[in-house]
Amino acid sequence: MDLFDHSRQTQLDREAPLAARMRPRSLDEFIGQDAVVGPGRLLRRAIQADQLSSLIFFGPPGTGKTTLAQIIANTTSAHFIALNAVLAGVKDLREAIAAAQDLRGQHGRRTILFIDEVHRFNKAQQDALLPWVENGTVILIGATTENPYFEVNKALVSRSRVFQLKPLEAADLYRVAEQALADRERGYGDRPIELEPAALDHLVNVANGDARALLNALELAVETTPPGADGAISITLAVAEESIQRRAVLYDKEGDAHFDTISAFIKSVRGSDPDAALYWLARMVYAGEDPRFIFRRLVILASEDIGLADPQAVVVVTSCAAAFDRVGMPEGRYPLAQATLYLATAPKSNSAMGFFDALATVEREREQEVPPPLRDPSRDKKGFGHGKGYLYPHAYRDHWVEQQYLPSGLQGQVFYQPSRQGYEATLQTQVAQRREAQLAALIDGGGALPEALTYSPDDPARDRWLQRTLSQAGEQLGAVRDRLFALAPPQRHHRILDLNARSGLLTWEAVRRVPEGSVYAQVNRLEDKLALEEQAAPLPELARPVVIQADLDALPAALATATAGLRFERIVGRNAFGQVAHRDRFVAILQALLASEGVVLLAETIPRHSQRISALVDSTSLPKALVQRWHQAEAAIAQSPTDPRFDWQADTLATLFRQAGFTVQMTEDLLHSRLYISPALLQRWFAVGGTPPSYRDQLVQHLNDQDLAAIQTLCQRQLQGQTVDWRSAIAFLVARQSS
Repeated sequence: MDLFDHSRQTQLDREAPLAARMRPRSLDEFIGQDAVVGPGRLLRRAIQADQLSSLIFFGPPGTGKTTLAQIIANTTSAHFIALNAVLAGVKDLREAIAAAQDLRGQHGRRTILFIDEVHRFNKAQQDALLPWVENGTVILIGATTENPYFEVNKALVSRSRVFQLKPLEAADLYRVAEQALADRERGYGDRPIELEPAALDHLVNVANGDARALLNALELAVETTPPGADGAISITLAVAEESIQRRAVLYDKEGDAHFDTISAFIKSVRGSDPDAALYWLARMVYAGEDPRFIFRRLVILASEDIGLADPQAVVVVTSCAAAFDRVGMPEGRYPLAQATLYLATAPKSNSAMGFFDALATVEREREQEVPPPLRDPSRDKKGFGHGKGYLYPHAYRDHWVEQQYLPSGLQGQVFYQPSRQGYEATLQTQVAQRREAQLAALIDGGGALPEALTYSPDDPARDRWLQRTLSQAGEQLGAVRDRLFALAPPQRHHRILDLNARSGLLTWEAVRRVPEGSVYAQVNRLEDKLALEEQAAPLPELARPVVIQADLDALPAALATATAGLRFERIVGRNAFGQVAHRDRFVAILQALLASEGVVLLAETIPRHSQRISALVDSTSLPKALVQRWHQAEAAIAQSPTDPRFDWQADTLATLFRQAGFTVQMTEDLLHSRLYISPALLQRWFAVGGTPPSYRDQLVQHLNDQDLAAIQTLCQRQLQGQTVDWRSAIAFLVARQSS
């Protein structure tokens, strides 16, 4: 770039629109999209570590797609090439690929190819990219406002991480406006601007999550408002309303907004919510959706979701559609609203879906012959007896008679299930009674088919249960893990903290569930840290959990050192509470580390409710007095108010969280597993002076040496080498921040 080019670029930057001038230059300046680039998220870590793979940014205008690409360009050591799919063609792609090949071959330097509006490339252009993305010649970053799963080559999508950017929250837009007003170099910090709160509220509200729309409106308001007598530029509500008069509605008749909005509308009508139905209807009409498309969906719903619960529903909606065709818009909005309200308030029944059950049966079952009584008798009644035995319903009382109309292999099959809603409720009893009469007549006539009445499908779960071996330790722990995560399933971009990670049971499941987020594992011992890091070594660096060795009190400082500002959407732990030294601080520390809508998930074994060793043996050979003392000793240990392992239960933990303002769900279950009693395990039970205290160390406070010797001998004789049913009590806690 020569002197003249530099001068021209400087002038362009100075005269650029406010939205372009205020574009963030680093991640620290970037506002919003915490789910994608917040502290600890995968994308932020990848940008900071300069370890990017191919990416696709998907989201509405003004949410930061291009900005993120430029931030990457500012921070990466790779060569950065930017193209716009509206303007670029195959020739431009070839030149970019050639440049990337030269840099890679001569200097070993990577190339990032950013393509804005990538969905605008046709199939041939997208196909031209594929081999170079696949062999690593370029790292693709695509930005699109359309759903990439529909508009971008599937092969490209499968080789890229897709990040969805959402419209900015109101709080983010306020920060964008404040940043523009305060920045003296790129914004309006050097001008005396007085922006009324009501004016700012209006700009933020109507911008509808679009930072570019907000900044454009703010720029228009500032640049078109003359200074007052005191030299200040006063932006009133009236000025703001003139600067951004109509909310931009994101609605593409072939895109996600179209399908998502009509889906919300139909589901609201089906759910009998007239208010929501009118809202989504207004959204579609305001955005210019074709009312005939809406009527078409309403006609379908009238049969699919209302049907015989209100037979007039389809009549009303087709009449309203005909009225709309006669009067047109804008008056046609009245019959459109009338049809919507009628269907939303009508009783609901999906009994018409029985047809698809019948259709599935036709597709699945062997074709059944038409029963002879139902066949056409006009041609071969004498020869084959077709039609013989048919009972003419009008010849009987109530114009109905018990006879079978289904093929012989399907007699007793039910497809239509009348609902208890509206008009259809009057049919329910009648249909049921007639089916019973038909079935009775079938059985009385000796034509009952056992396979139709007693058949039951295979039960894979039962078969798997019968095939299980006695060694269930892994399955039991896996069940605890799966149940814990099922209580509040994390999203792919969430950040998870695993407390007392130790073996990594929860850590590895967390890594699997949050590929675009991050996992931090807290351990107390160095050997646990080294073991987890060794297990994680085969994973790509960005996919590995961050293992932190620190006790709970030191954990916040250790996390801040690793990643500043880190907060977690999920904090999980197995036997985390029972391991902490200062339980009074347990909840406060977790609360400080939790994101605003985060959830704490704990699975805690409760020792005081767990297996008593005395229950595992036949103690009839011992004196009754000793057995009684043994039972009393175990009860005293379990109820000990001074032993931190036994001085709490599920309610203790739930109360601590409730006192801190959490909403708590607590369930307590008994877990049965098979435990092998090895000589080493018996030795640990009856060791002297261990840390933590052994079973014998606890009994010695209540029994004498002679009692202990008798108990140890009995356990060794009966339990050594045996596999026993071991019972443990486990509490599952779900704690959410109260709003």
